[in-house]
Amino acid sequence: MKFGVMIFPTEYAIRPDELGVAAEERGFESLWSAEHSHIPSSRETPWPGGTDLPQMYYDAMDPFVWLSAAAQATATLKIGTGICLVIQRDPIQTAKSVASLDRLSNGRFLFGVGGGWNVEEMNNHGTESRGRWKLLRERIEAMKAIWTKDPAEYHGELVDFDPIVANPKPTQKPHPPIHVGGAYPGGMRRAIRYGDGWMPIVGRDEDLYGQLSEFRDAAREAGRDPESLELSLFAAPAEPDAVKRFEDLGVDRMIFGLPPTGKEQILPYLDQLRGLG
Repeated sequence: MKFGVMIFPTEYAIRPDELGVAAEERGFESLWSAEHSHIPSSRETPWPGGTDLPQMYYDAMDPFVWLSAAAQATATLKIGTGICLVIQRDPIQTAKSVASLDRLSNGRFLFGVGGGWNVEEMNNHGTESRGRWKLLRERIEAMKAIWTKDPAEYHGELVDFDPIVANPKPTQKPHPPIHVGGAYPGGMRRAIRYGDGWMPIVGRDEDLYGQLSEFRDAAREAGRDPESLELSLFAAPAEPDAVKRFEDLGVDRMIFGLPPTGKEQILPYLDQLRGLG
């Protein structure tokens, strides 16, 4: 079982270089950064996590910039987006950001992706909620082409470009692993279709245990090698019994959420989380 930690990268939270070093020293496998470009003042879309949207959602820094600082301060720690809102980003530019960060980290980047939940935020980026899953797939497929082909081209219904030369290419081959976020069953199906792993959020589904047990069988039925797909739990419960139960279900990685606070609060909590293994 691999342990990772996730945080909203705000200006009042522990710095990425300090958190990266602390996580690496304590044996954590990965560090993940959330993303929100902005939060519309309307707040018409309800937050899936409850009633009041936490302040950290309004204050998130750019994940690629933040993770670059963590990568520079560490040597073995993997760094990941949890999640990158691909539907709100240009795929050609995002492909370059991913490849650049993978190069600068010497192949330590994990690309967590998803479709998001805030309709007004999507709309401000010119994205309609109704078609976002198709857009997500096409942008992922287009980025795969950019990372693996030279020149690269892609012709879909929503993403379309003629041959281009786009460098650098990622250090990891064929590209950094793509971990698809999202609830069952859609998130699982999307992960099997074009991802390298599935990353559901704990607490969003009542029958998570049953859903996780279906993942390997569903991958096999779709013609994918189940062992080639990682299963990661986002916002994992920091409980020894839960770690054991999820490990028995074949979960590969537990990603624990950290509060966006200073190192005085974070470092003792990292020590507590380390003791779960």
